[in-house]
Amino acid sequence: MSAPAQALGHWIAAARPKTLPLAVAPVVAGIALAVAETGQLALVTAIVTLLAAVAIQIGTNLHNDAADFERGTDTAERVGPPRATAQGWLSVRQVKTAAHLAFLSAFILGLILAWRGGLPILLLGLAALASGYAYTGGPRPIAYGPFGELFVLAFFGIAAVAGTFYLQTLALTQAPLAVGLALGLPAAAVLMLNNYRDLETDRRAGRRTLAHYLGQAGSRAAFAALLLAPVPVLFAVDLPGRAWPLLAALPLAIPLIAPLYRGAKGTELNALLGRTGRYQVALVLLLSIGLALPTGE
Repeated sequence: MSAPAQALGHWIAAARPKTLPLAVAPVVAGIALAVAETGQLALVTAIVTLLAAVAIQIGTNLHNDAADFERGTDTAERVGPPRATAQGWLSVRQVKTAAHLAFLSAFILGLILAWRGGLPILLLGLAALASGYAYTGGPRPIAYGPFGELFVLAFFGIAAVAGTFYLQTLALTQAPLAVGLALGLPAAAVLMLNNYRDLETDRRAGRRTLAHYLGQAGSRAAFAALLLAPVPVLFAVDLPGRAWPLLAALPLAIPLIAPLYRGAKGTELNALLGRTGRYQVALVLLLSIGLALPTGE
Protein backbone atom coordinates (compact mmCIF):
# COMPACT_ATOMS: atom_id res chain seq x y z
CA MET A 1 0.00 0.00 0.00
CA SER A 2 1.35 3.45 -0.91
CA ALA A 3 2.11 5.97 1.82
CA PRO A 4 -0.74 8.35 0.83
CA ALA A 5 -3.24 5.48 0.77
CA GLN A 6 -2.00 4.27 4.14
CA ALA A 7 -2.30 7.76 5.62
CA LEU A 8 -5.83 8.07 4.25
CA GLY A 9 -6.70 4.73 5.83
CA HIS A 10 -5.44 5.98 9.19
CA TRP A 11 -7.57 9.12 8.97
CA ILE A 12 -10.62 7.09 8.00
CA ALA A 13 -10.02 4.83 11.00
CA ALA A 14 -9.78 7.88 13.28
CA ALA A 15 -13.05 9.30 11.90
CA ARG A 16 -14.83 5.96 12.56
CA PRO A 17 -17.18 5.94 9.56
CA LYS A 18 -19.12 2.98 10.98
CA THR A 19 -20.58 5.34 13.59
CA LEU A 20 -21.89 7.85 11.04
CA PRO A 21 -25.27 6.11 10.58
CA LEU A 22 -25.97 6.98 14.23
CA ALA A 23 -25.75 10.65 13.24
CA VAL A 24 -27.52 10.35 9.89
CA ALA A 25 -30.44 8.07 10.81
CA PRO A 26 -32.25 10.42 13.24
CA VAL A 27 -31.88 13.32 10.80
CA VAL A 28 -33.42 11.20 8.04
CA ALA A 29 -36.24 10.28 10.42
CA GLY A 30 -36.91 13.93 11.22
CA ILE A 31 -37.01 14.78 7.53
CA ALA A 32 -39.33 11.84 6.75
CA LEU A 33 -41.67 12.79 9.57
CA ALA A 34 -41.77 16.42 8.44
CA VAL A 35 -42.51 15.46 4.84
CA ALA A 36 -45.24 13.05 5.97
CA GLU A 37 -46.93 15.78 8.01
CA THR A 38 -46.53 18.73 5.61
CA GLY A 39 -46.03 17.18 2.18
CA GLN A 40 -43.07 19.52 1.63
CA LEU A 41 -39.28 19.17 1.72
CA ALA A 42 -36.81 21.99 2.35
CA LEU A 43 -34.05 20.27 0.36
CA VAL A 44 -31.13 22.64 1.01
CA THR A 45 -31.93 22.71 4.72
CA ALA A 46 -32.09 18.91 4.78
CA ILE A 47 -28.67 18.59 3.12
CA VAL A 48 -27.05 21.15 5.44
CA THR A 49 -28.59 19.42 8.46
CA LEU A 50 -27.14 16.07 7.39
CA LEU A 51 -23.70 17.60 6.80
CA ALA A 52 -23.74 19.33 10.19
CA ALA A 53 -24.69 16.10 11.96
CA VAL A 54 -21.89 14.20 10.23
CA ALA A 55 -19.37 16.94 11.03
CA ILE A 56 -20.26 16.86 14.74
CA GLN A 57 -20.02 13.06 14.79
CA ILE A 58 -16.61 13.06 13.10
CA GLY A 59 -15.35 15.82 15.37
CA THR A 60 -16.51 13.91 18.45
CA ASN A 61 -14.88 10.70 17.20
CA LEU A 62 -11.55 12.41 16.48
CA HIS A 63 -11.51 14.19 19.82
CA ASN A 64 -12.38 10.91 21.53
CA ASP A 65 -9.52 9.13 19.74
CA ALA A 66 -6.94 11.60 21.03
CA ALA A 67 -8.45 12.18 24.48
CA ASP A 68 -8.77 8.47 25.34
CA PHE A 69 -5.11 7.97 24.46
CA GLU A 70 -4.07 10.91 26.63
CA ARG A 71 -6.09 9.58 29.57
CA GLY A 72 -4.60 6.10 29.23
CA THR A 73 -7.86 4.35 28.35
CA ASP A 74 -6.72 3.04 24.97
CA THR A 75 -4.03 0.57 26.02
CA ALA A 76 -2.67 -2.65 24.52
CA GLU A 77 -5.32 -4.53 26.51
CA ARG A 78 -8.19 -2.81 24.69
CA VAL A 79 -10.27 -5.30 22.69
CA GLY A 80 -12.08 -2.82 20.46
CA PRO A 81 -11.01 -1.72 16.97
CA PRO A 82 -7.55 -0.08 16.86
CA ARG A 83 -7.42 3.67 17.46
CA ALA A 84 -5.24 5.90 15.32
CA THR A 85 -3.57 7.82 18.13
CA ALA A 86 -2.97 4.78 20.34
CA GLN A 87 -1.46 2.90 17.40
CA GLY A 88 0.93 5.77 16.68
CA TRP A 89 -0.50 6.26 13.20
CA LEU A 90 -1.30 9.91 13.95
CA SER A 91 -0.14 12.29 16.66
CA VAL A 92 -2.42 13.72 19.34
CA ARG A 93 -1.86 17.18 17.88
CA GLN A 94 -2.85 16.05 14.38
CA VAL A 95 -6.02 14.34 15.54
CA LYS A 96 -7.09 17.19 17.82
CA THR A 97 -6.49 19.71 15.03
CA ALA A 98 -8.67 17.65 12.71
CA ALA A 99 -11.34 17.49 15.44
CA HIS A 100 -11.28 21.28 15.77
CA LEU A 101 -11.68 21.64 12.00
CA ALA A 102 -14.63 19.25 12.00
CA PHE A 103 -16.29 21.17 14.82
CA LEU A 104 -15.58 24.46 13.03
CA SER A 105 -17.26 23.06 9.91
CA ALA A 106 -20.25 22.05 12.02
CA PHE A 107 -20.37 25.54 13.53
CA ILE A 108 -20.41 27.21 10.11
CA LEU A 109 -23.11 24.85 8.89
CA GLY A 110 -24.99 25.54 12.11
CA LEU A 111 -24.98 29.26 11.41
CA ILE A 112 -26.66 28.55 8.07
CA LEU A 113 -29.29 26.48 9.87
CA ALA A 114 -29.73 29.17 12.55
CA TRP A 115 -30.51 31.67 9.80
CA ARG A 116 -33.55 29.52 9.02
CA GLY A 117 -34.46 28.21 12.47
CA GLY A 118 -33.51 31.17 14.64
CA LEU A 119 -32.41 31.20 18.27
CA PRO A 120 -33.66 27.70 19.21
CA ILE A 121 -31.50 26.11 16.52
CA LEU A 122 -28.50 28.29 17.42
CA LEU A 123 -28.72 27.24 21.06
CA LEU A 124 -29.22 23.59 20.13
CA GLY A 125 -26.22 23.68 17.81
CA LEU A 126 -23.98 25.30 20.42
CA ALA A 127 -25.08 22.71 22.99
CA ALA A 128 -24.29 19.90 20.55
CA LEU A 129 -20.82 21.31 19.87
CA ALA A 130 -20.09 21.81 23.56
CA SER A 131 -21.20 18.25 24.28
CA GLY A 132 -19.00 16.94 21.48
CA TYR A 133 -15.98 18.41 23.24
CA ALA A 134 -17.19 17.50 26.72
CA TYR A 135 -17.82 13.87 25.78
CA THR A 136 -14.17 12.96 26.38
CA GLY A 137 -12.68 16.39 27.17
CA GLY A 138 -12.54 18.64 30.19
CA PRO A 139 -12.08 17.76 33.86
CA ARG A 140 -15.14 15.48 34.02
CA PRO A 141 -15.77 13.89 30.60
CA ILE A 142 -19.27 12.63 29.92
CA ALA A 143 -17.92 9.33 28.57
CA TYR A 144 -16.08 8.60 31.82
CA GLY A 145 -19.19 8.76 34.01
CA PRO A 146 -22.60 7.09 34.14
CA PHE A 147 -24.41 9.63 31.94
CA GLY A 148 -23.02 8.71 28.52
CA GLU A 149 -26.15 6.84 27.47
CA LEU A 150 -28.30 9.79 28.55
CA PHE A 151 -26.12 12.11 26.44
CA VAL A 152 -26.55 9.85 23.40
CA LEU A 153 -30.30 9.59 23.94
CA ALA A 154 -30.59 13.37 24.16
CA PHE A 155 -28.40 14.40 21.22
CA PHE A 156 -28.46 11.38 18.88
CA GLY A 157 -32.17 10.89 19.41
CA ILE A 158 -34.47 13.60 20.72
CA ALA A 159 -32.47 16.68 19.71
CA ALA A 160 -31.52 15.31 16.28
CA VAL A 161 -35.04 14.31 15.26
CA ALA A 162 -36.85 17.25 16.85
CA GLY A 163 -34.28 19.78 15.62
CA THR A 164 -34.46 18.41 12.08
CA PHE A 165 -38.25 18.42 12.13
CA TYR A 166 -38.27 22.02 13.38
CA LEU A 167 -35.88 23.12 10.66
CA GLN A 168 -38.16 21.60 8.05
CA THR A 169 -41.49 22.86 9.43
CA LEU A 170 -40.55 25.74 11.79
CA ALA A 171 -42.90 24.10 14.28
CA LEU A 172 -42.62 21.36 16.89
CA THR A 173 -45.17 18.70 17.77
CA GLN A 174 -45.22 15.68 20.05
CA ALA A 175 -44.44 13.22 17.26
CA PRO A 176 -40.77 14.20 16.60
CA LEU A 177 -40.05 14.17 20.33
CA ALA A 178 -41.43 10.64 20.65
CA VAL A 179 -39.65 9.46 17.50
CA GLY A 180 -36.44 11.04 18.79
CA LEU A 181 -36.80 9.17 22.07
CA ALA A 182 -37.39 5.90 20.24
CA LEU A 183 -34.36 6.31 17.97
CA GLY A 184 -32.14 7.52 20.79
CA LEU A 185 -32.67 4.27 22.68
CA PRO A 186 -30.80 1.98 20.20
CA ALA A 187 -28.10 4.66 19.85
CA ALA A 188 -27.67 4.48 23.62
CA ALA A 189 -27.60 0.68 23.30
CA VAL A 190 -24.52 0.97 21.09
CA LEU A 191 -22.70 2.84 23.85
CA MET A 192 -23.96 0.43 26.49
CA LEU A 193 -22.62 -2.51 24.49
CA ASN A 194 -19.30 -0.73 23.93
CA ASN A 195 -18.91 -0.10 27.66
CA TYR A 196 -20.05 -3.63 28.50
CA ARG A 197 -17.27 -4.98 26.27
CA ASP A 198 -14.65 -2.64 27.79
CA LEU A 199 -15.87 -2.95 31.38
CA GLU A 200 -12.69 -4.36 32.93
CA THR A 201 -10.20 -2.15 31.07
CA ASP A 202 -12.36 0.91 31.76
CA ARG A 203 -12.39 0.12 35.48
CA ARG A 204 -8.62 -0.16 35.56
CA ALA A 205 -8.39 3.22 33.83
CA GLY A 206 -10.72 4.80 36.39
CA ARG A 207 -13.63 5.05 33.95
CA ARG A 208 -16.94 4.62 35.81
CA THR A 209 -19.58 4.20 33.12
CA LEU A 210 -23.17 3.11 33.60
CA ALA A 211 -22.04 -0.44 32.83
CA HIS A 212 -19.72 -0.23 35.84
CA TYR A 213 -22.60 0.59 38.17
CA LEU A 214 -25.04 -1.89 36.64
CA GLY A 215 -22.57 -4.75 36.41
CA GLN A 216 -22.68 -7.37 33.68
CA ALA A 217 -26.16 -8.71 34.47
CA GLY A 218 -27.69 -5.26 34.77
CA SER A 219 -25.96 -4.09 31.59
CA ARG A 220 -27.34 -7.05 29.65
CA ALA A 221 -30.87 -6.24 30.85
CA ALA A 222 -30.44 -2.55 30.04
CA PHE A 223 -29.14 -3.38 26.55
CA ALA A 224 -32.17 -5.58 25.89
CA ALA A 225 -34.56 -2.88 27.11
CA LEU A 226 -32.93 -0.21 24.97
CA LEU A 227 -33.44 -2.35 21.86
CA LEU A 228 -36.98 -3.51 22.58
CA ALA A 229 -38.48 -0.28 23.93
CA PRO A 230 -38.45 1.74 20.65
CA VAL A 231 -41.29 -0.32 19.14
CA PRO A 232 -43.89 0.42 21.87
CA VAL A 233 -42.72 4.03 21.99
CA LEU A 234 -43.23 4.41 18.24
CA PHE A 235 -46.62 2.71 18.42
CA ALA A 236 -47.64 5.40 20.92
CA VAL A 237 -46.97 8.14 18.35
CA ASP A 238 -50.03 9.44 16.52
CA LEU A 239 -49.42 7.58 13.27
CA PRO A 240 -52.78 5.83 12.89
CA GLY A 241 -52.65 2.73 10.77
CA ARG A 242 -49.05 3.32 9.75
CA ALA A 243 -47.00 1.90 12.63
CA TRP A 244 -47.40 -1.81 11.88
CA PRO A 245 -44.16 -2.11 9.77
CA LEU A 246 -42.25 -1.41 13.01
CA LEU A 247 -43.26 -4.83 14.33
CA ALA A 248 -40.58 -6.24 12.00
CA ALA A 249 -37.98 -4.64 14.28
CA LEU A 250 -38.66 -7.07 17.12
CA PRO A 251 -37.27 -10.20 15.40
CA LEU A 252 -34.27 -8.08 14.40
CA ALA A 253 -33.58 -7.21 18.03
CA ILE A 254 -33.53 -10.76 19.40
CA PRO A 255 -30.32 -11.88 17.60
CA LEU A 256 -28.61 -8.78 19.01
CA ILE A 257 -29.64 -9.49 22.59
CA ALA A 258 -29.07 -13.26 22.63
CA PRO A 259 -25.23 -13.28 22.33
CA LEU A 260 -24.85 -11.34 25.58
CA TYR A 261 -26.94 -13.90 27.44
CA ARG A 262 -24.94 -16.71 25.83
CA GLY A 263 -21.78 -15.23 27.34
CA ALA A 264 -20.24 -13.41 24.38
CA LYS A 265 -17.47 -11.02 25.44
CA GLY A 266 -14.34 -9.23 24.29
CA THR A 267 -13.68 -9.22 20.57
CA GLU A 268 -16.82 -11.30 19.98
CA LEU A 269 -18.80 -8.13 20.62
CA ASN A 270 -17.08 -5.98 18.00
CA ALA A 271 -19.24 -7.24 15.14
CA LEU A 272 -22.32 -7.00 17.36
CA LEU A 273 -21.65 -3.28 17.83
CA GLY A 274 -21.94 -2.68 14.10
CA ARG A 275 -25.12 -4.74 13.90
CA THR A 276 -26.62 -2.79 16.79
CA GLY A 277 -25.91 0.47 14.96
CA ARG A 278 -27.63 -0.90 11.87
CA TYR A 279 -30.67 -1.77 13.99
CA GLN A 280 -31.31 1.95 14.44
CA VAL A 281 -31.09 2.37 10.65
CA ALA A 282 -33.60 -0.46 10.25
CA LEU A 283 -35.99 1.31 12.61
CA VAL A 284 -35.75 4.48 10.50
CA LEU A 285 -36.42 2.51 7.31
CA LEU A 286 -39.45 0.78 8.85
CA LEU A 287 -40.71 4.09 10.21
CA SER A 288 -40.28 5.71 6.78
CA ILE A 289 -42.24 2.86 5.17
CA GLY A 290 -45.03 3.39 7.67
CA LEU A 291 -45.05 7.14 7.09
CA ALA A 292 -45.31 6.56 3.33
CA LEU A 293 -48.43 4.44 3.71
CA PRO A 294 -51.81 6.09 3.10
CA THR A 295 -53.69 7.04 6.25
CA GLY A 296 -57.06 5.94 4.94
CA GLU A 297 -58.55 9.37 5.50
